Amino acid sequence: MIRLILVAVFVVLFLVLSTPLLIAEWIIGKFNMDIKSRSSLAIVKWAFRVVLFLAGTTVTVRGEENVPRDTPVLYIGNHRSYFDIVITYIRVPRLTGYIAKKEMLKWPFLVNWMRNLHCLFLDRNDIKQGLKVILDAIEKVKSGISICIFPEGTRNRVNHTFMEFHEGSFKIAAKTGCPIIPMTIYNSADIFEDHLPKIKKTHVILEYGKPIYMKDLSKEDQKKIGVYTQNIIKENYFKIKEEAAALTIK
Repeated sequence: MIRLILVAVFVVLFLVLSTPLLIAEWIIGKFNMDIKSRSSLAIVKWAFRVVLFLAGTTVTVRGEENVPRDTPVLYIGNHRSYFDIVITYIRVPRLTGYIAKKEMLKWPFLVNWMRNLHCLFLDRNDIKQGLKVILDAIEKVKSGISICIFPEGTRNRVNHTFMEFHEGSFKIAAKTGCPIIPMTIYNSADIFEDHLPKIKKTHVILEYGKPIYMKDLSKEDQKKIGVYTQNIIKENYFKIKEEAAALTIK
């Protein structure tokens, strides 16, 4: 339980004590939004690194060379843990907004940092609002900001399984031509969700697949881009699972 307490205390203290930073960021944004965005990114990356350290989480990153640094991308990943955001966000090389559920709007201070980082908030029960979020995300990408989305729509609570990837998420790439970066996250639920309420020392693997450009795909694959992308992530996931099992046997 000590790790849970340490993480919880740090997060609360950061959110409360960072209020002056939020004010400073607001002032900076009045003069230069780019500087505000980049400084907010650096601050949140630091906080997330501390969270992973306190949680005892080590992350092995593979395929990072597959992530373009000179253009915005659409990150697509499987989703098993709250820590997926923490794990992936510290690796982004440029400004990146996450598409989060609207319930996050209830968290004071946290929502301010999320807005500073160009996050968008999705109401999963409102189709019209969901379309607006996708349109906003398209504009973000056109302005040079990457977007990350977990297209299963919620955390998958069953180990080693995948829920359907919602095809609407991929309109961001279809309308902008940005590359899709498949992210395979392995073992993140072992940090917290698999044994609530404890946080457990865990090794997580994050693997980036090669960029997918929709214009280079067949019309059939373009129509089923969610299935196409999920198959890549699933293949990588079960490859990692086999490797982990072999190491355990040895």
